[in-house]
Amino acid sequence: MPDDQNLKINSSNQKLRVSLMWHMHQPDYRDAKSGQYQQPWTYLHTIKDYVDMVMHLEAHPNARVIVNFTPILLEQIDDYAQQVRNFFEHKVEIQDPLLSTLANPNTEMGIEERKIIVNWCSRANEKHIIQRFSAYQDLIQLARDKGTKTETLEYLNNQFIVDLIVWYHLAWLAENVRRSDVRIKRLLKKKRGYDEHDRIELLTVISELLSSIIPRYRNLALSKQIELAVTPYSHPIIPLLIDLNTAKEAMPDAPLPRCEKYPGGEKRSQWHIKESIKVFEHYFGFTPDGCWPSEGALSEATCEMLDQNDFKWTASGGEIFWNSVRKINAEEQLNQDLSGYAPNQLDDQNITIFFRDDRLSDLIGFEYSSWHADDAVANFVHNLKEIYQVETNHQNQIVSIIMDGENAWEHYPNNGYYFLSALYKELSNHPDIELNTYSAFLNDHNVKRQHLNHLVAGSWVHGTMSTWIGSQDKNRGWEMLCDAKKCFDKAVESDILSTEQYEHALKQLSICEGSDWFWWFGDYNSAESVSDFEKLYRENLINLYQIIGQPIPEYLFSPFTFGQGNPEGGGSMRRSG
Repeated sequence: MPDDQNLKINSSNQKLRVSLMWHMHQPDYRDAKSGQYQQPWTYLHTIKDYVDMVMHLEAHPNARVIVNFTPILLEQIDDYAQQVRNFFEHKVEIQDPLLSTLANPNTEMGIEERKIIVNWCSRANEKHIIQRFSAYQDLIQLARDKGTKTETLEYLNNQFIVDLIVWYHLAWLAENVRRSDVRIKRLLKKKRGYDEHDRIELLTVISELLSSIIPRYRNLALSKQIELAVTPYSHPIIPLLIDLNTAKEAMPDAPLPRCEKYPGGEKRSQWHIKESIKVFEHYFGFTPDGCWPSEGALSEATCEMLDQNDFKWTASGGEIFWNSVRKINAEEQLNQDLSGYAPNQLDDQNITIFFRDDRLSDLIGFEYSSWHADDAVANFVHNLKEIYQVETNHQNQIVSIIMDGENAWEHYPNNGYYFLSALYKELSNHPDIELNTYSAFLNDHNVKRQHLNHLVAGSWVHGTMSTWIGSQDKNRGWEMLCDAKKCFDKAVESDILSTEQYEHALKQLSICEGSDWFWWFGDYNSAESVSDFEKLYRENLINLYQIIGQPIPEYLFSPFTFGQGNPEGGGSMRRSG
């Protein structure tokens, strides 16, 4: 590694501008009929990751970053906060089985209920969550020894279930909270034998975190420390909704679903974009300037639609940029020297497009978790300095680090506490580096946008749409969705739906259109994850058919995709290339 002294940024007065963007998202886990949450990941990631991320920013007021929220996540966080308040104020049962058990454990819990609780409370990172807390690890080991057999589950008494559920939530709390909240410190010290007072005290902390998280991010945005951005409503892949054939721009030989196009895809895309602005304004009180498209999926038509809705900027993966440059140079016999760090514009569009540094983003997402925090940050800064030496037009450049803001940290010691603390401290105080947001960068009138003649459609994963279309199981998912949309359109056209039914159906359709289900289809994912998400997908489609009063296709009652893989990090994140 070259000596950093030889890489010092002192060749001009212009600092190296760097943008950190954290994407926060969970799909809608609520059952449309019962309102009950089928999986607890939304509130667990809120009390662990979204809280830790905002507390790090509050501790480093000079750090300037972008935080992107999906509307469907904001609505769920708000719903959880209201449900816990209703439990405290009116004794209304919380519609999440796991959180409800913490609030009010059933002393007459049956064997199957015990199985579910034991299974859920075992779903955590083994090294950095379970093994970190000896009392929690002992409970998990006992559950593994006894709790997997029906005939021995009855020997795990109610106190065991209470201690396990308390420890699961203590382990899933933000590291900053564990270090600062005296109530949590007391519960951690107690270790076992938790009673009703302990459970209610823990639930009170969780209630405070759920209720305060959106206002805390809003306050940081109003103070101009962070920029808040949004994603289309339920996280759909907009380029594919508009035109399934855009998948072939980066994958010309990919097989596509039997349905030639998604019915009414352009209108549905507009709905997701407009609804995202509406929900964002409801929670934050202002209009967003930027849109991180679901999975960074862009096409020329998608950019045009975002431009029409007055977004000033959008962003995607670096491989889309290089695919586009290769196409431009090949088709137009050019050899343009374009920079991946420059802001970009397409013909006849005002919106600016930024592209992610995939390598540096993946270092944070996948590599630095096994490094000492100080070494990781030093290496990151060294990489930034090398970029500065290679690039020349610093006035028009910004290095974009864009990544998942929630799933990476469980793979770090202490939920990334030491890494994030060191990262923000170093970058916000470095004499030659300037943390910046995209809107602040674009407000510099000296910035010139780079012109792109073409944009090859793709996503931040490999620069293609292969994570959501082009294989047998993913294509089958699209065919099911197209069938449901045709029935939805038929019901609307026949005018058989009341206004209330129509609004309910429209919201349910949007959930079915989300990208998350397709992410998990395929045998390269784990059996448990594929089973969880393909079941949710089928149940969402079934609910849609029921809402519009149409016959449910028989195929929706049988699983259609099965996992058998062991993907890196459990599959919730993917490397760019």
